[in-house]
Amino acid sequence: MIAIIPARGGSKGLPGKNIKLLNGKPMIAYAVEAALASSYISDVIVSTDDKEIYQIALQFGAKDTFLRPTELAGDNSLAIDNYIYTLERLHREYGYRIDDFVVLQPTSPLRRVEDIDAAIMLFKTKNADSVISYCEELHPISWHKYLKDDGRLENIFPDEIKNRQDIRPSYYPNGAIFVFTYALIKSGKYYSANTFPYLMSRKCSVDIDTIDDFEYAQFLMEK
Repeated sequence: MIAIIPARGGSKGLPGKNIKLLNGKPMIAYAVEAALASSYISDVIVSTDDKEIYQIALQFGAKDTFLRPTELAGDNSLAIDNYIYTLERLHREYGYRIDDFVVLQPTSPLRRVEDIDAAIMLFKTKNADSVISYCEELHPISWHKYLKDDGRLENIFPDEIKNRQDIRPSYYPNGAIFVFTYALIKSGKYYSANTFPYLMSRKCSVDIDTIDDFEYAQFLMEK
């Protein structure tokens, strides 16, 4: 099984985040090293349009393949289109025959190799179409509201007065681990009736998009 690490160069929330030094190491290095330490992953493919990101990823053990075209690296580009492009080009130019694969985003540096292997094992055991990492939401989603242009709140869900402990727990995708069949991705979907969640702790689920996220991850690593 291969791992794809998507790392475009044009981050807006935290410029240069994929190679920003986190606890003394470029952030993308954590994803590459975790993938290489997995018992199930043979090759690590970094998908980027940025030459600096690419060269740093190679230094940490990613396979030397190709850069992502600019039309798949814009703000409005869909990740799923890039996965299909990457898989098809690997097949066409490098002889890969890929039935399933892992996606590890570099913005989840606290993800453990044990989580990667457990998610892949769940995928194999369940003969799943996809396994996606999730984390428990501490606040009920029924408490969420929209904000109107005039500053007032607008319901998303019907008003319901309950204690938090009486509300069924919900879970959100933390962005750390995705395991897909090629067939599912080729159909344009991430989920099917045969999708399973892999549950992760909140501490391992930090997803870095802003400087606050980055500093929190730095704090946890130093601690």
